[in-house]
Amino acid sequence: MGILENELRKLKEKILILGCLVEEGIRKSVKALIDRDIDLAKQVISRDNLINGLEVEINEECIRLIALRQPMAKDLRFITTAMKISTDLERMGDFAVNIAERAIELAQEPFLKPFVNIPKMAEITESMVEDAINAFVKEDVDLCYEVIKRDDKVDELLQNNHNELFGLMVKNPEIIPLALKRMFIAKYLERIADHATNIAEMVIYMVEGKMIRGSFVTEEIHKLCLEDFMSRQK
Repeated sequence: MGILENELRKLKEKILILGCLVEEGIRKSVKALIDRDIDLAKQVISRDNLINGLEVEINEECIRLIALRQPMAKDLRFITTAMKISTDLERMGDFAVNIAERAIELAQEPFLKPFVNIPKMAEITESMVEDAINAFVKEDVDLCYEVIKRDDKVDELLQNNHNELFGLMVKNPEIIPLALKRMFIAKYLERIADHATNIAEMVIYMVEGKMIRGSFVTEEIHKLCLEDFMSRQK
C-alpha cells in the first residue's frame, strides 16, 4: 500500500468515527426528548466539543494532503469530498445539540401531547445519515440515490407536524411556546436530513465525477485549500 493510499484509508476511518459520533448524538437527543431525560440530553451537549475537534482535525488533514501529496483525479475528489462531509457532519452535531437543549427545556414544562411526527422524522433522518456515511465508505452510488429520495418523506412529516401544532395553537394560544419548541425540533431534524442529502450528492460526485446540484468546483476548493494551508505556515 502506497503512502497516499494509506493516508486516505486513515482519513476514511476518521470520517467514519465522526459519522458514528453524530449518529449517536442524534439518536440520544431524540430519545432524551421523548423520555424527558435531562441527563441524557446533557450528555449529548457535553460531547459536542469532541465532534467539533474531530471535524477540525479532518479538515486540516485534508488540507495537508492536498498541499503535500498533490493528489489527482479521484484521489483529489475523495479528499475534497471528505472535507465537505466533515463539515456537514459537524453541522448535524450542532442540530443534535439544539434538539437536546429543547429537550431539557420541554422536560421541565407541562407535557403537551405524545409525539407523533417527530419520532417518524427521527427514524428516517437517522437512517439517512447512517446510509450516507456507508455510501461514502463503500462508494455506493445506488445507496446515495436512496438517501436522496427519503428527504421528501422528511419534508412531508415536517409539514404534517407544523399543521398539527398550528391547529393546537389556534384552539389554545396558551400552548404556543411549547408548540413552537416542537416546531423548532422538527426543523432541526429536517436540516439534518438536508445535510445527509448533501453527503449523498457529494459521494455521487466523488465516485462518478458529476454533481447533482452543480455547486461544487474542485479547482476553486483546491486553490482555497492550498491558500489556507500556506497561510497557516506563516
